[in-house]
Amino acid sequence: MLELRFWSSHQVRRAGAALATAVVAAGCDGSVQPDQGSELRLGTWGGPNAGIIATDSVTHVHIGCTVGDVPGRIPLDPRGRFSVEGTYVLRAYPIMVGPRLPARFTGQVVGKRFTLSVAVDDTVEHKVVQLGPVAVAYGHDPELGPCPICLAPPSPSSSRARPTSTSGRDSSP
Repeated sequence: MLELRFWSSHQVRRAGAALATAVVAAGCDGSVQPDQGSELRLGTWGGPNAGIIATDSVTHVHIGCTVGDVPGRIPLDPRGRFSVEGTYVLRAYPIMVGPRLPARFTGQVVGKRFTLSVAVDDTVEHKVVQLGPVAVAYGHDPELGPCPICLAPPSPSSSRARPTSTSGRDSSP
């Protein structure tokens, strides 16, 4: 037999307050607010075919065998979205070839998940090259297959980072 139970007005108010708190915490559209505040969390973000190293001075990005940089930290809007300018090298492995090209990095951070796309203005080939979207997670190792990833981004005074494998052995001459 089905038993019907009714909530008291006190229970309804408590449930309503809990629901209102959850909606405010999640945002009106149900998305989770970024947990890092107004900037991308510092550290390593990794996933299939991608890796990001975020420091105070540069955000260093690898998608496959390519590499790019955004000066400083990536600012996030209240929903964790961003659109910033930086530079990108499309031919970075096995040797770095070509100039650093202007690029726009866009995406969104939700908790410890980061989705990124890069639009590179290839001024050599006279076309825009779209990379991504790729998904990475905070604290995870990049999975770049045969392409090495820099263990540290380039310093502001150097023109490029020395690629090293994730095992820590230097792969440059």
